[in-house]
Amino acid sequence: MDTKPKFTERKFLVVLIFVTSLFMLWGIAMTLGDTLNKHFQNVLHVSKSRSAYVQLSLFGAYAVMGIPAGMFMKKFGYKNGVLLGLGLYAAGAFLFVPAADAKSFDFFRIALFVLACGLATLETVAHPFVASLGDQRTSDQRINFSQAFNGVGGVIGPLLGGYFVLKGGQEHSNDLISVKHLYIVIGAVIALVGVAFSFLKVPPLQDPHVVATDSYAVAGEGHVQESLFKKKHFVFAAIAQLFNVAAQGGTWAFFINYGHEIMHLTDEHAGYYFSLSMVMMMVGRFIGTFLMRYIAPNKLLSIFALGNILMCIIVAQGFGVVSFVALLFINFFFSIMFPTIFSLGLKNLGAQTQNASSFIVMGVVGGGLFPPIMGLIANHNVATAYYLPIICYTVIFLFGISYPKLNKQGV
Repeated sequence: MDTKPKFTERKFLVVLIFVTSLFMLWGIAMTLGDTLNKHFQNVLHVSKSRSAYVQLSLFGAYAVMGIPAGMFMKKFGYKNGVLLGLGLYAAGAFLFVPAADAKSFDFFRIALFVLACGLATLETVAHPFVASLGDQRTSDQRINFSQAFNGVGGVIGPLLGGYFVLKGGQEHSNDLISVKHLYIVIGAVIALVGVAFSFLKVPPLQDPHVVATDSYAVAGEGHVQESLFKKKHFVFAAIAQLFNVAAQGGTWAFFINYGHEIMHLTDEHAGYYFSLSMVMMMVGRFIGTFLMRYIAPNKLLSIFALGNILMCIIVAQGFGVVSFVALLFINFFFSIMFPTIFSLGLKNLGAQTQNASSFIVMGVVGGGLFPPIMGLIANHNVATAYYLPIICYTVIFLFGISYPKLNKQGV
């Protein structure tokens, strides 16, 4: 038996590269949405707590689309699932045109919701898709590697938003024209990617998680789902993912506000620092992928959660440069959390893997529920609002340290 399983196989290499690029594309959309928060506050004159409904539209789509996307993937396969996700992504981007013309915050939220339904579909499909491109024992490494390019997209999003949307003194810095033009280009690019992917030949896949060797593989669908919720490691993973994305959504939603109000930066420059924090996340994922060779993923997850508890305490003090550096480091420690929780939650689920993927993706709705709550505090003091994510990282820490007991079949 090979004690050192390969990262992937040569026949899957082209597909892995293409699917990994999808992680980058939805990273752009998510962080670009966070730059829209501040722009909508400026142009449409909405409060911080109301602007956080941008995150509710983005992340709320995951609760709506998680299970349908999983059902679609199960019936029509990974490739068609990707095409559906890209189609919705492009459609949502093009809806920014009538939303900008109407100057309507609610219309923008509808456009973001449609776009995010595409993102939710891509996430539901892409994680088990990447997991299927090699040995299950290296699925943590593959997913973290692909998620590192989600970090690349996370860097690009704020750069685009800072330069084209938030940059002061340009012709359309105080209206919605630049937003409309930017999303027309994004929609066109995503549509072209979809056309290219439709021509890609995907080798026959046998998802290593979905091997029909467990007692539920031949059971009825109702029995499969009933037994799924008896898997403690999966249930806790879904809960941990909800709190994880809640912390992410709140941290990102008010980053630019923090830079503007605490550090007295312009919105544009605060957006560029937001992009730098995404670089920190990307670096964290590459380092985390390397460290998982020597440290069990659940242990590393707990260590990073403790790191973010400390960072949040420092950020909440509003100490100026020290607190702002800690705000940047939140993304470094956040880096491995989403993919690691996802991968650990899917371990040893056999034929239940695709259903489990849908439910874990639904936990992303936490990113829509948490920012409005943080926004109520941020309306008075944006620094103090950063005490709230400590609750989330405590849950993640508990998931990490208890994982071996939850999943007795081992990690």
